[in-house]
Amino acid sequence: MKRLQFTPEKSCLFVVALSGLIIGALVFSSLIRSVDNISSFGLCSLASTKHCTAADYAATPIQLQAILHYATSKIVPQQSLAEVSVTYDVLKTRSPCNFLVFGLGFDSLMWTSLNPHGNTLFLEEDPKWVQTILKKHPTLNAHTVQYRTQLQEAEGLLKTYRSEPLCSPSKAYLRGNYKCKLALTGLPDEVYDKEWDLIMIDAPRGYFPEAPGRMAAIFSAVVMARGRKGPGVTHVFLHDVDRRVEKTFAEEFLCRKYLVKAVGRLWHFEIPSAANVSQSGGWFC
Repeated sequence: MKRLQFTPEKSCLFVVALSGLIIGALVFSSLIRSVDNISSFGLCSLASTKHCTAADYAATPIQLQAILHYATSKIVPQQSLAEVSVTYDVLKTRSPCNFLVFGLGFDSLMWTSLNPHGNTLFLEEDPKWVQTILKKHPTLNAHTVQYRTQLQEAEGLLKTYRSEPLCSPSKAYLRGNYKCKLALTGLPDEVYDKEWDLIMIDAPRGYFPEAPGRMAAIFSAVVMARGRKGPGVTHVFLHDVDRRVEKTFAEEFLCRKYLVKAVGRLWHFEIPSAANVSQSGGWFC
């Protein structure tokens, strides 16, 4: 996730629009209070939730903090409003949910506020950057991740991964899978132990040869999605698809047939679990 900021003029417009999204989420939540049986509408998606009360949809402290932060800051998220809206539209129907985000940055407070009462977890490669963000927003749930890949290896990994059986769709797993270099093996237990309803890939860095690149994040996201046991699909959002590696690995693992929306530099995929698809050819797409 790049540490970028827009010009002051664009920042003002984006902040107004972004605050509108967050306020819209609050209004949407308040309207839900008038519905007698909320759970029948699928809005309580966490497994432990049985019934929703009005208090569950009151404005949360993180939402109020987000409105205040973006209303008073010239630093805004990397994604455009149109790109942010793609994920927001899904969160409106799936929240509260489990939301995994590769990357930590200026949009992290926003994503957490748009998933009230849900579990939003951020994975970031740079420990100093994690400290910087958490110092400003200590309520965010973030962990440092070490990657075993470099961007300059992307072409070779794409050519050779099929020679490793533990990279194959039928045998791939993540925790402890050191033979498959695309598998993220050192993630927190929380990542492996939960099923993620939404996965955002906006990191790690992928714009210089020694950077980790997003090859392993893309591969690991699809392994998690294919291993889903619960109902429904896993929504995967990939940013920076204008770059060759992101686009190539998305087409190899996330699959064009599962691409449901493309806005700006963002692609949105709906990945079914492996149990719900017939695999032809033995590989991902």
